[in-house]
Amino acid sequence: MKILQIVPSISLIYGGPSQMVLGLAPALAQEGVEVTILTTDSNGDIGQKPLDVPLNRPIKQDGYEIIYFRCAPFRRYKFSLDLLQWLKRHAHEFDLAHIHALFSPVSSTAAIACRQQKLPYILRPLGTLDPADLRKKKQLKQLYAAIIERQNLAGAAAIHFTSNQEAKISERFGVSTPDLVIPLGVKGEVGKGRGEDILRKQFNIPAEIPLVLFMSRIDPKKGLNLLIPALEKLLEVGYKFHFVLAGTNPQDPDYEQKIISQIQNSPLRSHTTITGFVTGELKVSLLQSADLFVLPSYYENFGIAVAEAMVAGIPVIISDQVHICQQVRDSESGWVGATAESRSGGFLRSELSKRDVQALVNLLQEALQNPEESQRRGLNAQQYALQHFSWHAIARQTIQAYQKILTNKLL
Repeated sequence: MKILQIVPSISLIYGGPSQMVLGLAPALAQEGVEVTILTTDSNGDIGQKPLDVPLNRPIKQDGYEIIYFRCAPFRRYKFSLDLLQWLKRHAHEFDLAHIHALFSPVSSTAAIACRQQKLPYILRPLGTLDPADLRKKKQLKQLYAAIIERQNLAGAAAIHFTSNQEAKISERFGVSTPDLVIPLGVKGEVGKGRGEDILRKQFNIPAEIPLVLFMSRIDPKKGLNLLIPALEKLLEVGYKFHFVLAGTNPQDPDYEQKIISQIQNSPLRSHTTITGFVTGELKVSLLQSADLFVLPSYYENFGIAVAEAMVAGIPVIISDQVHICQQVRDSESGWVGATAESRSGGFLRSELSKRDVQALVNLLQEALQNPEESQRRGLNAQQYALQHFSWHAIARQTIQAYQKILTNKLL
């Protein structure tokens, strides 16, 4: 089986949804699938240099191959004529294309080319069909959908959602393309180890102080406007903890600086470490050290950072708009709270934010007051994540879906 994976960029700057392809490709290759990734050298939208990679030729790694193409002429609205021309020349050599992203010229034109070349394709929307996401640049997206994406969705063999909740709420623009629900995967087990001692020493965090971790993109949808005042309230009533804010947002540095300034001008300042973007040993050390992971997002089509925390054995506190919330509830892997989004159907309703902050305070208190229960839920989280979110399991599920599509059995 020869499969194309097409994604606008795999740069770390775009976060987990794009990086997912680099987890799926080697896992598929280990199962005997021939995988080629088509992507661009895009590495950010506002001044960053492109990825320093060879262009227009296959690079073999981890059992698959990847081809980078120049992203031009637009950076924010990614497009690559070279990628499109390559696809038109070589589409007949493949059995199926798995296209990641909507409302991006790379993915949109790739879907059109696949239809023209009679190559079946799957579309993964990356949360862009969530009503909350569609409200951003609403008129432009409605026009884009009417002209391009509705037809792309209608022509797809399946729409790949990463959770049942994402599939349930997503807009379809009137098309009846079959759903394919396959979660994202996470890498191996990250248990407690030497990294915990090193990190606590590095950031001067006493061993007996619980470490509360936020590790995600610093973006308005992530609920930091709820988390920061909730943590401040905990300090007011005497709770001891250390907060680590791990993340960045090169595409919206003004908002990132706003959050950093808010913490620096708050009582949280002396109880917080701000790391910026983390990867490699520092990321592993954070996952080994954290006692609690918090992500009170207003919407999240999957929540890869939550899955990473779970596989590390960390109990999680998330909102019910993180779409793996039902798995967290069912497996007792942490605590799930309601948000203004779920109660009102709106986004970031200010009149409900005080209730949301107090609800988050209550969940944090419950976790911090009951370390044994937190530990139990952390073990549950790790067991569930290793069973359901391992790349081996995801690859097998994905291959079964590919086979059903190719034998016309996906209904």
